[in-house]
Amino acid sequence: MAPRKTERLMNLLIALLVTPTYLTKSRIREVIEPYREQSDAAFERMFERDKDELRQIGVRIEVGSTNTFGGPETGYRIRRDDFELPPITFEADEAAVIGVAARVWQDARLAADTAHALRKLTAVGIPIDPESLSGIEPRVAVTEPSFDRFWEAALTRTPVRFDYRRADGAQSQRHVEPWRLLSWHGRWYLVGLDRDREAPRLFRLSRVIGEVEDAGAPGEADVPDEADVRELAAALFPAPPSAQARVRVRAGRGLGLRRRASEEQPLGQGWDELTLPYASLNELAAEIASYGPDAVAVSPDDLRATVRERLRAVLEVSTR
Repeated sequence: MAPRKTERLMNLLIALLVTPTYLTKSRIREVIEPYREQSDAAFERMFERDKDELRQIGVRIEVGSTNTFGGPETGYRIRRDDFELPPITFEADEAAVIGVAARVWQDARLAADTAHALRKLTAVGIPIDPESLSGIEPRVAVTEPSFDRFWEAALTRTPVRFDYRRADGAQSQRHVEPWRLLSWHGRWYLVGLDRDREAPRLFRLSRVIGEVEDAGAPGEADVPDEADVRELAAALFPAPPSAQARVRVRAGRGLGLRRRASEEQPLGQGWDELTLPYASLNELAAEIASYGPDAVAVSPDDLRATVRERLRAVLEVSTR
C-alpha cells in the first residue's frame, strides 16, 4: 500500500474514531487534506473505496443521521467500544511461544514488525521476554527477493502476476490469487489459485523471475478457509526426499544447497562435500547445474550424467 494512501486511511480512521457525533462527508472532506484536493466525483470514489478498505480489515463504520444547517444529513463514525480489543491475557506457555516467535524471523522487515508487536504487548502488562529464551535458537531464513511482495499480497488478498521458471526450464507469466506462504524443507512456496489454469497451484519463490506486479485490487482474491488451504497445499507439495546425493560445492557458494544439506564435510582446497536428500533427480540436477563451476555432482551416477547433459545443452546454446 502506498504511503500516501496509508496516511489517508489512518487519518480517516482517526477522524471517525474521535468524533462524538456523526461526521458528514462534507466535514470529512474538509478535515482530511487528500480529499480536499479532489474534484467532487473523484472525492466520492476515493471516499467509498477507503470506507470499503477499512471494513475489509474489520473496522465497523456506523452510519447515522446528523442535523446540519441544511437539515438532516447522513454521517459516519466508528464507535470506540466496537473498535477497541477486549483485554488480552496469555498463559505462561502462550507467552513463551510469542517470545520464541519473536526470535524466529531473520528478515529485517518482519523483525521490525515483531519488535513493534512485542512493545505493544509489554505496554499492556503482558510479560514477554524473548531474551530469557536465549538457549533456543529457531530461525526462519528468507533469502528470496520476492518474499516481501508475496507476503503483502497474501495479507491484502491482492492478485499478482509474475514470470516463473519451471523445473524443466520453461518460463511463462502466471496470474495468481495468493492464499498463503509456506516453508517446506528449507524452501518458501506460494500456494494460490492459478487464474489461467483455474486450479490451485504451488510456486517455489526461488523460481520467480523479476518483479512481482499487482494483477487486481486489494481484497479481490477469494481465499479458502485455513483448513482447506492446508489440505490443498499438502496435496500439491512434491514427494518427500527418498534418496541422497553427494555434491561438492566451492567454499562460500551454493547457499541454497547448503541450507538443505543433512551433512557438510570440508574437503580442503576451497571445497566442501554435502550430503543432500532429494526426491526429484531432475530438479536437483537443474539446481546443481545452475551453480556452474561452483557445484559438482559426485553421486549417484545418474545424477552426474543428468547434470552433464544440462551443462552440455547450455554450452551448445551459448556457442551458436
